[in-house]
Amino acid sequence: MGYRTLLATLFLFSPHISTATPPNVLLIMTDDQGWGDVRSHGNDRIDTPTMDRIAEEGIRFNRFFVSPVCAPTRASLLTGRDHLRTGTVWVTRNLETMRSEEVTLAEVFRKNGYATGCFGKWHNGAHYPHHPNGQGFDEFFGFCAGHWNNYFDTTLERNGEPVETEGYISDVLTDEAMSFIERNRSRPFFCYVPYNAPHSPFQVPDKYFDKYKARGFDNKNACVYGMVENIDDNIERMLGLLESLDLSDQTIVLFLTDNGPNGRDRYNGGMKGAKASVHEGGVRVPLFIRWPEKIAQGIEVEQIAAHIDILPTLVDLCGLPMPATLPLDGRSLVPLIEGQTEGWADRTLFTHHTRRGEVNRFPASVRTQTHRMIVTEGGYELYNLVDDPGQETDLSADQPDIVQSLENEYEDWFVDVTKDLEGRMPLPVGYPDWPEVTLPAHEATLRGGVTYHGRAGWANDWITNWTSGEDSIVWNVDVVSSGTFEISLGYICKNKGVGSSIEVSASGNTIEAVVQEAHYPEPIPSPDRVDRGEVYEKVWGRLSLGNIGLDQGVQNLEVRATNISTENSVDLKFLKLVRSN
Repeated sequence: MGYRTLLATLFLFSPHISTATPPNVLLIMTDDQGWGDVRSHGNDRIDTPTMDRIAEEGIRFNRFFVSPVCAPTRASLLTGRDHLRTGTVWVTRNLETMRSEEVTLAEVFRKNGYATGCFGKWHNGAHYPHHPNGQGFDEFFGFCAGHWNNYFDTTLERNGEPVETEGYISDVLTDEAMSFIERNRSRPFFCYVPYNAPHSPFQVPDKYFDKYKARGFDNKNACVYGMVENIDDNIERMLGLLESLDLSDQTIVLFLTDNGPNGRDRYNGGMKGAKASVHEGGVRVPLFIRWPEKIAQGIEVEQIAAHIDILPTLVDLCGLPMPATLPLDGRSLVPLIEGQTEGWADRTLFTHHTRRGEVNRFPASVRTQTHRMIVTEGGYELYNLVDDPGQETDLSADQPDIVQSLENEYEDWFVDVTKDLEGRMPLPVGYPDWPEVTLPAHEATLRGGVTYHGRAGWANDWITNWTSGEDSIVWNVDVVSSGTFEISLGYICKNKGVGSSIEVSASGNTIEAVVQEAHYPEPIPSPDRVDRGEVYEKVWGRLSLGNIGLDQGVQNLEVRATNISTENSVDLKFLKLVRSN
């Protein structure tokens, strides 16, 4: 008996769409590609034939919503839960991390005999067990941070180990996903491909950039559209592989994006808002689902749906027993996929966004089938999206009853989803299966005069202006069991910084080392099409401080410069811990 046939006899199949064998799932998501960055959505200046083909050969959800920014969307997509419930609040400073007790799509599929792989941008926690390998993925290839510095010939990660790559990042990620599919052709697989393009920095091969420059776009949008078309070509490669392996009919393919466009000057269907906005244009994105011979072609769904619906929908489509999860906020979309719109209950969807990670009541919005209410610091705005899709007329003063009703729903929802939020999670250290942990600068708390080199402490940033012995850099860690750890740090400094002493203390123990060598390299050359908002990449020096004993439990790991030899000691990129016993 074949592996698929054996699994088919064990699975409890959906009462809706019948299937003789467990289907594969290929879940594709892009980063910062808006609803309007697809040709079949009315944008005749971009070419996305493969994305359009998935919609034409399957089903298109015309009112599908996600979160305003990257990490919250990913947490909701993977868990079927509103992102604030999962602990994912923002995009950096460890506020992007999803609680390890959340049950992910990968854990659901792996429990049911599927091979599970993630290839791309994770952005829901960098440290085990928050890492993809701790959240249900047998294989992970990509990066865990909110963005990456370079898209050509870059260093990525395979299951916790660095890997030097050759070529353009979207091509490389696709190669890895295709290898995973080919290796698991004889068993069911869940392949999650969260591309990091067209997120900045804006880098793309010449042939794509030149094409859109010739269409009259500025450098940024020529690059963005080129990045999108490159992804479209890569999706075509994956669909071609499925066909060559005779797996097309056995594979559910989903395509969506993670928020509105990363720019307000692109076509977006006349909607108000873009990335980071709680308005329609910031959170409405494509969702296309194709499953040949199981899902009818060319169907369009007008009912509102959201990222929280993907987990229960895939469980239903694949005929899996519903797993024991934390309470879900989403619902299965299978009735809509089957055209059973009669009896589909009205629903309310909630959107929340933080400002620099502070969880306030606003900005937020509430979406019904017909209206969107915006929650602002000063009150509420109300728009009828049926009559006014561009949100030009605020109806809040004219329709106070609707505002009051939606306000009540929102207040109840906000209290509920934030009741267990406790701020930043401590960083897990010392798992036997993950003995090496790198604590990046953006996960630290800065005390005194130290600052981030970049404007906001995004991923890949570093710490500078270290001018006083009173300054300190603190990581809040959770040591799972007592042990001894080798400590080193990544630094740069000019000649005047040589002689500075760096001290690390925790659990009542202290170790110290002196900076013996200057190390101040130029940034790695980056083929950006426009100036970037993020920091540039450098090669970091390494300073070993020796071993330190850490007690079990939550505690602060503090770094100080005990002897400042000049106006600035060193710039610090990361602290690395390797468990030695």
